Amino acid sequence: MTSVDYIIVGQGIAGTMLSWSLWQAGKKVLVVDDAKSNSASRVAAGIINPVSGRRFEPAWMYDTIYPFARDSYHKMSELLQIQVLTERRLWNVFPSQQLYDAFMKKAAGGPYTALPGKPEYEDILDQPYGAAIVKGATVNLRVLLPAWRQFLNNMGALQEAHLDLSELEVTPTGVRYGDIAAQKIIFCDGVATARNPWFDRLTFLPNKGEVLWVRIPGLHTEDIIKKSITLVPYGPELFWAGSSFVWDYVDDLPTGKQREVLEKSLQQLLKVPYSIAYQQAAVRPSGNDRRPMIGLHPEMPAVGIFNGLGTKGCSLAPFMAAHFTEVLAGNALLMPEVDINRYFNTGRG
Repeated sequence: MTSVDYIIVGQGIAGTMLSWSLWQAGKKVLVVDDAKSNSASRVAAGIINPVSGRRFEPAWMYDTIYPFARDSYHKMSELLQIQVLTERRLWNVFPSQQLYDAFMKKAAGGPYTALPGKPEYEDILDQPYGAAIVKGATVNLRVLLPAWRQFLNNMGALQEAHLDLSELEVTPTGVRYGDIAAQKIIFCDGVATARNPWFDRLTFLPNKGEVLWVRIPGLHTEDIIKKSITLVPYGPELFWAGSSFVWDYVDDLPTGKQREVLEKSLQQLLKVPYSIAYQQAAVRPSGNDRRPMIGLHPEMPAVGIFNGLGTKGCSLAPFMAAHFTEVLAGNALLMPEVDINRYFNTGRG
């Protein structure tokens, strides 16, 4: 029997940052992950954006979470010898006069936004209503996730497998999975947690997103470009282009219908030809109130969850992982905004 402090299920951005935070705190972890190629974190572009939605509202807790995230990713860069975080401009193209007016009312002159001093991309982008500059960033998930996975593997802290719930034994004081004993198991496995019997009271609103990888001859930039579709640069003339939101779907595979939707948005943005390299799809784990779902089961405290980070996962994950680590150590109380007891206390079930 091998003993660890925590079994972490899932190694997307949530499981990566929680296992990193617990490891930094001196805890022994085992990460169990089946390396699903189209998990939400492996398809996402890792965008960090300080404003939300079409009303340009400030992102929740951004002044706190972003400096923490930036510091955390820089530490991981040093440890893993990779480039994790890249600060970038978001070139935000206004699709209408109404959204230009909304920006001027809500965000112009803010700490993270500005109007450009001169026109840019005039020969490439269709932008009759102009554009704004937002100070954002990207997390290179395609480098970070495998690098941290290799680090875990080198420590003997990785089990590359799908966790079988039927083989998990849970008591009020701990868990056993095969020949592994742990104080607690924390589920960070995205939409799979919605099928977890311990967390069936949580209200998940999973949605499917699809993206295209496109080549745009003549477009050389380090900026994120955003209109009704978002372009994130990944190499010379190669861009991640996404993403769609679909609430009703039959599987997690790419579809011709959403390719048409994405291409229509591309055609409304670009003045130049493009070609499609390939298409991806994934299902995102989201809660009904757009806040993370964090905590220990109120009746089975050996079972916990760190999930529901949604589209703000790359900005939220480092801070929330550190916060949960402090909670697990008994040094802090869980923030009520993210505490899963907001679901268990509703009287459902």
